[in-house]
Amino acid sequence: MEMEFAKQVDGTDKGDILIFTLSTCGWCYKTKTLLNQLGVKYTYIDVDLLSPDETEQVNKEMGKYTSRTAFPTVVVNQKDCIVGYDPEKLRDLFEN
Repeated sequence: MEMEFAKQVDGTDKGDILIFTLSTCGWCYKTKTLLNQLGVKYTYIDVDLLSPDETEQVNKEMGKYTSRTAFPTVVVNQKDCIVGYDPEKLRDLFEN
């Protein structure tokens, strides 16, 4: 998914990692912090900072992976989805 408002964080390429977040969400912050600590390259979108049209576009994209609108939502390789802060699953996926 190419969206001009998505922000990329450099690190080791462990696949296509996209995180839907809220700028004020503590669990979203923890998820980003953990990925930073693991040195993982990822892209994130702070949904609450988007325009209504952009938000609609992002909601449609999120709907491809989960029926829940919850943050953070981590999508890996456009197929696997982790909803909420789950450090064990993230470490299992990216720690090696």
